[in-house]
Amino acid sequence: MPTATRDDYPLPDPPVDGAPVGAGAADPAIVGPYLAQVLDEPAWQPCTVELIAGGMSNLTYVVSSPAGDVVLRRPPTGSVLPTAHDMAREHRVITALAGTAVPVPRTRHLCTDPGVLGAPFYVMEKVEGLIASRTMPPGFAESAAERRQLAWGLIDVLADLHAVDPDAVGLTGFGRPDGFMQRQVSRWARQWEASRDRERPGLDRLAEELAGSVPVSPTGPIVHGDYRLDNCLLDPDRPGRILAVLDWEMSTLGDPLADLGLLLVYWQQHDDDAPRPTVTPSVTGQPGFPSRREVAARYADRSGRDVTALPWYLAFGFFKLAVVVTGIVARVRAGAMAGKGDAAVAELVDPLVELGRSALARGDLD
Repeated sequence: MPTATRDDYPLPDPPVDGAPVGAGAADPAIVGPYLAQVLDEPAWQPCTVELIAGGMSNLTYVVSSPAGDVVLRRPPTGSVLPTAHDMAREHRVITALAGTAVPVPRTRHLCTDPGVLGAPFYVMEKVEGLIASRTMPPGFAESAAERRQLAWGLIDVLADLHAVDPDAVGLTGFGRPDGFMQRQVSRWARQWEASRDRERPGLDRLAEELAGSVPVSPTGPIVHGDYRLDNCLLDPDRPGRILAVLDWEMSTLGDPLADLGLLLVYWQQHDDDAPRPTVTPSVTGQPGFPSRREVAARYADRSGRDVTALPWYLAFGFFKLAVVVTGIVARVRAGAMAGKGDAAVAELVDPLVELGRSALARGDLD
């Protein structure tokens, strides 16, 4: 059997609000004594554990004790493919980036023994910061100038990530950058076939158009895989400062424009005719945030990279998100997401496909 590569890993399912995490997923009676031993600090022994991000993706907990707070990350409970939730891999990239210009939490410990919590896990420092997800945090970046600074900080950190030499930080062999985008298109086309909810000729054509027009571009840097504003912790006092980039489970070595293209998929701008159907609401449509073209120009200036082919990557991002949505629809219809309806989600697919095909046909970011 061939060895799986990062490009072949299945996409972790999106979190399900209120999903049970299972007994023993991060039992404080186990976690506390274990941390007291491996961190050589008895004050960790009496602890509380709070789930802050659940579902079928990696589970995230805050562990609190007299010794302080840490964040614990582990795979979802139940039967999962280990390579889709590789804790050692996520721990490795965060640890490697410490000391670079990319802000990441400091890792404290990696446990590879599944006998402790039923799966490998790691702990890292708890960074205090804000997250701009569905709405802007109250009182944060209220002026147009502050929102622009927030955007520039986000883009500059992405450029800094792509400037890191993988070999210099111990990430040699972290991925297979050669042929990265060809494999990505093939992988997501296979994912579409596996989750096909009904016949969607437009999605089929978009897959074919992307496969037939993969651009030649530099590859090799570390890519995050899901770089978005809501995957970053923000400094409450300095809107332009990113305190920590989170959620590295999809990171690899590949094409940096894939990160930028996916970021722009989620980038609503104030003069869009209608909100983009991107599943996750975006705050970037508020006054002050730069346009997608300005974001691309900032990245090009900061990184020195040619972004001429960026509309192709934007189209690929829409294709990828459309396939993710069909997977959600398939899981809802199979009863795997109790209490969720599929109608509203399914209606997102065709608009995403049209946005992708339009980006390819027009060759722009509007």
